[in-house]
Amino acid sequence: MIDLLTTSPLLLLFTVMALGYGLGEIKIRGFKLGVAAVLFVGLGFGALDPRLEVPQLIVFLGLAIFVYTVGLSSAPAFFASFRRNGFRDIYFALGTILLSAALAYGIGVWLGFGAATTGGLYAGASTNTPALAGLLDAIQKSVGAGTQDAVSQQAVVGYSLAYPLGVLGVMLGLFILQRLYKIDYREEFRRLQKDYPMGEELISRTFRVEHPDLVDRTIREWRQQHPVSIAFGRSSHEGRTTLTTWDTCPVHGDLIVLVGSEEAIREAATFVGPPAEGQLNHDRSVFDVRRIFVSNDAIAGKSIASLNLQEKFNVLITRVQRGDMDLLASGDTVLELGDRILLVAHRDDLPEVFRMFGNSYEALSRINLFSFGLGITLGLLLGMVTFALPGGYSFSLGFAGGPLIVALLLGQLRRTGPIVWTLPYGANLTLRQLGLIFLLAGIGIRSGQTFYQTLQTDLGLKLFLAGGVIALVTTTATIVIGYRILRIPFSFLGGMVGSQPAVLEFAIEQAGNKYPAIGYTRMLPVVLIGKILAVQLLYNLLN
Repeated sequence: MIDLLTTSPLLLLFTVMALGYGLGEIKIRGFKLGVAAVLFVGLGFGALDPRLEVPQLIVFLGLAIFVYTVGLSSAPAFFASFRRNGFRDIYFALGTILLSAALAYGIGVWLGFGAATTGGLYAGASTNTPALAGLLDAIQKSVGAGTQDAVSQQAVVGYSLAYPLGVLGVMLGLFILQRLYKIDYREEFRRLQKDYPMGEELISRTFRVEHPDLVDRTIREWRQQHPVSIAFGRSSHEGRTTLTTWDTCPVHGDLIVLVGSEEAIREAATFVGPPAEGQLNHDRSVFDVRRIFVSNDAIAGKSIASLNLQEKFNVLITRVQRGDMDLLASGDTVLELGDRILLVAHRDDLPEVFRMFGNSYEALSRINLFSFGLGITLGLLLGMVTFALPGGYSFSLGFAGGPLIVALLLGQLRRTGPIVWTLPYGANLTLRQLGLIFLLAGIGIRSGQTFYQTLQTDLGLKLFLAGGVIALVTTTATIVIGYRILRIPFSFLGGMVGSQPAVLEFAIEQAGNKYPAIGYTRMLPVVLIGKILAVQLLYNLLN
């Protein structure tokens, strides 16, 4: 079997992926490794025989695809958060970087590690592959050609031994603190929905207009007075059903449909009137309700208001389903490829509405390789640029930082003329998962032999445990300060401490929602650049 895997790196890669993913799904008292198990299975296979290896290209490919797809999908939330919090998150991120660097420095001096080994320890405990690349770059610039390989190997050993507990230490710290603080993720999700809408269960109810705030007043005027997260659907006046607009002016006794969460509808209904006996949306004789796909590139990246739908058709969009999330539609809602919109439209307008939005599931299964390939190309080119700083320090963003920053910018733009940068939700999720598994399997297999050999020595055990100590202490301090002092939601903190993709997936599984991804993208650009600089500074201080 070993000989077979040695001759076929592709077979080895997919064997590790399959076994790791299956192992990660096993739950023990509510705890599971998730996709991080792929890394540990890779380490196990890599330790079996030094001939077992996969090309390094697999690691770089997985890293670039993962951070690019995360950046594209998280860009709107990242920039919205930055507008709300200013530089607070930057200072917070720098504080966590300095803390972990100080711990690595202290442990390195105490245990007598060399400069390269300590730098590798820091990069591994931080689960930051670009930091390792920055360390190797610093070694090449400061060490003679005859000793470069030996010193570089010390850095890789430190990295590979600290990395596993660097991942597990963060997971453990997150798991313990969420139990200690008795985090109610469902309640936190409900509170965050107002400022960071990520989907909730939406319903529709029909009410009789009797409250003076709405009688003989336009819906625009009512909304200015009551900024509740609901949408108005159909209305009925003297038996004639129409679709509401901003200028709809209900009179006493009219029926009107409210769409929103149970709580939002209950709040809005106190300023509308009592519930009606029947439901207007049950009548489909004139207006029909349909869910259709957004598959037309010309629509993607545009807000609902900019489409001017009611000037062309007798139609009203009330909800947007994005993945598993059901979002309340508003004029500011930006449509993405893969969205399923719930609309109410006159039966005569339905064929034209379908043509306008595309409504093709097959079209959504195809990826625009031009925009996807061009985006990653721009990211990789940015990652190759070397930035020089005073004092002789320099850094490059690498395979992670470059694609991530470009993805954040392109994801915020959404489109440039005819080029749509964003991906359909399903395609983005599939590529993200594939990239992450390539990354973890490749790192595990390539580090397995060094990991096994060094683990058998006293140095190996020290590095192994030191990585866990740095990760656990840094995670604990970050969460305690962030949650108790800065009042950052725990769901966000799960992503903020999860600078490693597997930890992010673990945080998302624990939260049961996608809010950790917002914390991840808020911190990752600063953390990537900061750790690349910090590891070089650490190496030079100890050298």
